[in-house]
Amino acid sequence: MEADTPLSDRLDDDDYPAYTMGRAAEMLGTTPGFLRAIGEARLITPLRSEGGHRRYSRYQLRIAARARELVDRGTPIEAACRIVILEDQLEEAQRINAEYRRAASEASGVSESRPS
Repeated sequence: MEADTPLSDRLDDDDYPAYTMGRAAEMLGTTPGFLRAIGEARLITPLRSEGGHRRYSRYQLRIAARARELVDRGTPIEAACRIVILEDQLEEAQRINAEYRRAASEASGVSESRPS
């Protein structure tokens, strides 16, 4: 994101890397080690500040929070990360599928009154 982007736009951006590792860990009620571990498992990839410090976005924190819920229930961290990745892929596939159904129904003039 450009430095000349207005602050209000950056604050509204779910992908803006606004949180330091310490603040992110505090918000999630976890440790920096947990954040490093889910980074190593490639669940999230924090951006780096000019000084090389990890920075997290609100979107990444939501993903990390879901992984933490699973880990807190006893799921191994690698499995929790894989589950969250698959959940995210499923959600995206369902969104795309709904778009295709909507476009197809508009093209054919059929309403979407029947359940999927």
